[in-house]
Amino acid sequence: MPHEGSLLQAAVVFLLAAVLTVPLAKRLQLGAVIGYLIAGVIIGPSCLGLIGDPQSVAHISELGVVLLLFIIGLELSPRRLWTMRKSVFGVGMAQVLLTGVVIGAVALLGFNQPLNSAVVLGLGLALSSTAFGLQSLAERKELNAPHGRLAFAILLFQDIAAIPLIALVPMLAGGSHDAGSGDSLRHGLQVLGGIAIVVVGGRYLLRPVFRIVAKTKLQEVSTATALLVVIGTAWLMDLVGVSMALGAFLAGLLLADSEYRHELEAQIEPFKGLLLGLFFISVGMGANIGLLINSPFTVLGLTLLLIGLKLPLLFFVGRLAGGLGKQSALRLGLVLAAGGEFAFVVFKIGRDQGLFDAALYDTLVLTITLSMALTPLLLLVMSRWLKPKPVVREVPAEYKEIESDNPRVVIAGVGRMGQIVARILRAQNIPFIALDTSVETIEFTRSFGNVPVFYGDPLRPEILRAAKVDQAEYFVIATDDPDTNIKTAELVRRLYPHMKIIARARNRQHVHRLLDLDAEAVRETFYSSLEMTRRTLIGLGLSEAQAAARIDRFKRHDEQVLNRQHLIYDDAAKVMQSALEARTELSELFESDRMDEEASEAQPALKAKKQ
Repeated sequence: MPHEGSLLQAAVVFLLAAVLTVPLAKRLQLGAVIGYLIAGVIIGPSCLGLIGDPQSVAHISELGVVLLLFIIGLELSPRRLWTMRKSVFGVGMAQVLLTGVVIGAVALLGFNQPLNSAVVLGLGLALSSTAFGLQSLAERKELNAPHGRLAFAILLFQDIAAIPLIALVPMLAGGSHDAGSGDSLRHGLQVLGGIAIVVVGGRYLLRPVFRIVAKTKLQEVSTATALLVVIGTAWLMDLVGVSMALGAFLAGLLLADSEYRHELEAQIEPFKGLLLGLFFISVGMGANIGLLINSPFTVLGLTLLLIGLKLPLLFFVGRLAGGLGKQSALRLGLVLAAGGEFAFVVFKIGRDQGLFDAALYDTLVLTITLSMALTPLLLLVMSRWLKPKPVVREVPAEYKEIESDNPRVVIAGVGRMGQIVARILRAQNIPFIALDTSVETIEFTRSFGNVPVFYGDPLRPEILRAAKVDQAEYFVIATDDPDTNIKTAELVRRLYPHMKIIARARNRQHVHRLLDLDAEAVRETFYSSLEMTRRTLIGLGLSEAQAAARIDRFKRHDEQVLNRQHLIYDDAAKVMQSALEARTELSELFESDRMDEEASEAQPALKAKKQ
């Protein structure tokens, strides 16, 4: 494909590459980020060359990071951000300065770089990738974990710190002091002016605008307005020399308490996903694979050195300044150990200003890209190593010594359902005994008084004998695991054929299996669902009698269908046919109820007319 190919051709290439590589990467448990990077490498100039100019894509793809930060801003609020100030400006500053000093010292002493170049290298490589970090945390649902919240705070400070760092690079390159001072003052005023416009506009102008747009009730106008807010803010911030992502974050933050927050998030989310994927692809396209082939040991060595320096420093900062545990601090280090997208900008300015030559710049870009690619792999490996080991608590001796005085009921499992049964039986002075395998649950239950709950596995015959199950009238099975419930019912039925068993069932299949064991099954969500439906019907205008009649009709009909299906539940085709017939039958019953109600309402009117 020629480099000057049409926009449609480029779109097809990007979409095809993403569709082929991302599902494969997810299937291999590598994460979507790796898939996008691989797609970028394949279609980039270093491989197939389907897209010849990665820079042309990078400008558009940066909008993905912009939209990501805007949505994160929407999910925060100024009040919540204020509570995070210590993490953002305390831990974040500590991380940037400490990492910058260490990496700068290595560049100065270990690689004989000039002092000004070493400073830029240290501070540039201290920055991590906001997009990679947050996407990796989101994929693992760890954004709200302690290390996830601290990672976000550090990344936010890094985005703020990138602004003065970008302004600092020309000064370190040897620009005129006077001119630099004047430019710095002008740039500072521009930054303050841009931020002031965003703050004032976000506070006083955007809500009326969204209110007017909402009245049009046109979905496309609402989407266009949401994109205008984000892209317009990013453009304004870029115009005054501030990070576009930071500007978008600020706009989202100002709208976090708005009544249109959820609408904005829904409108932006699809574009964010696509453009963020495009950003990762553009990073992969920028990788100079030829350099990796020609100097593999150099590039890989520098990549490992970067991760090897940042990871322990982040671990140290997370432990001491962030107050994280060992595992959380290690996860923090893994998420933020890679280089970041702002480093590309900083080093490009450094190259243009003569701080780095072209070869060093290419090496740095490839090193950062490889570190980004390694991060999800390291997270995958470490997530398997860092699986929390189940805490085995010593069972107190008094919990094991089952004391029973002719119980009428034995309860297996005192969780959400079992404890309700136990409480009611206790209130009625009905003797019972409860068994559970959780020490915490037993401790909690016993804390409310002398409740006869003991440690014991109901699948062990000796435990059942110790609980004097043979003297009980009912055996109630209420554990959270359906398979355990069925196996317990099998064992109790085999050892105590006379026993009346009431067992908790997760779904209709479990009901059928319990019925085969002559056990009475209780569906755990069935009756609560009926109650929710009854209240909904009343809220929609039905009388309590009408709602109760419909609920009763459905309940009786469903129980009849369940009994019929029990005869054929092993045959999926017959069960499906039975369900279809039952649906038609229920519809006819409801229609009959409606006609009866209309007839009963019409009778008084006819009597009055005759009179």
